[in-house]
Amino acid sequence: MAWRQLLLAFCLSAAVLLTMLQEGTGALVGTRQVAGQEAQEVENGQKLRADELRREYYEEQRNEFENFVQEQNDEQEERSREAMEQWRQWHYDGLYPSYLYNQPPHLTSS
Repeated sequence: MAWRQLLLAFCLSAAVLLTMLQEGTGALVGTRQVAGQEAQEVENGQKLRADELRREYYEEQRNEFENFVQEQNDEQEERSREAMEQWRQWHYDGLYPSYLYNQPPHLTSS
């Protein structure tokens, strides 16, 4: 009979130990999950910040390029205007209006 009491006490203590281990493991797993979630949130925040910085960088690059293209177009228009003005001054014959030079030859015959 003593061995039955000993076996029962052993089983009871084993069950208590297993319960305690499961609770401890559950608490550790819960702590790990919370830490994992916090780490994931920090990582997501860093990714969002990196995306925002990348977006700002590319927007700035696009704006600089658009300004460069606009300046190039303005300079080309100015050169064309100056060239046209020089051509008109060179070919001006004193007749008014001077725009007759831009008409086809069959309309300007005198």
